[in-house]
Amino acid sequence: MTSTERYLARGPRVGIRPFTAADRQEFTTFARQSVDLHRPWLFPPDTDDTFDGYLARLQEPLREGYLICELDSGRIAGYLTINNIVHGGFQSGAIGYGVFAHAAGCGLMSEGLRLVLRHAFGPLGLHRLEANIQPANKHSISLVERAGFRLEGFSPDFLFVDGAWRDHERWALTSEMLQEDAEDQVG
Repeated sequence: MTSTERYLARGPRVGIRPFTAADRQEFTTFARQSVDLHRPWLFPPDTDDTFDGYLARLQEPLREGYLICELDSGRIAGYLTINNIVHGGFQSGAIGYGVFAHAAGCGLMSEGLRLVLRHAFGPLGLHRLEANIQPANKHSISLVERAGFRLEGFSPDFLFVDGAWRDHERWALTSEMLQEDAEDQVG
């Protein structure tokens, strides 16, 4: 990414870029404004300290983090992380994501997810991405279905979320399954 191009990839309405410390105030403000949308599924950082800890974890070698930003304003619409990246014969990672309330229902997350998928299966060299979603989180399931993920299974008591072990559906996508969209540009 050159200094003149802030995005790793661009679509018609959004671009993806790495998190930076300069994003702290905007991100945490939008996280606080989106609590009603996110709960009980998601708890993004909403204070300076939690954001700084989150940003530090995203610097670890087996994680990648992307902000999904509106091209016309530069405003953060949502975010997506790839965690537990395994290289070698596996070439896989697990995604987590969230949209902020002001951008919910506008299709910006779908566009941003497609960009991250192309980046993950292209420059990052991954072959498979998984999304683990609580069965009642219909909006999140719809997002991955639109992107072409397939349901692969059900895991009882899979992740500790909001004070309890929660069941999750396991959704996955491989590079061969990726749906092409000529409007999106990587690079």
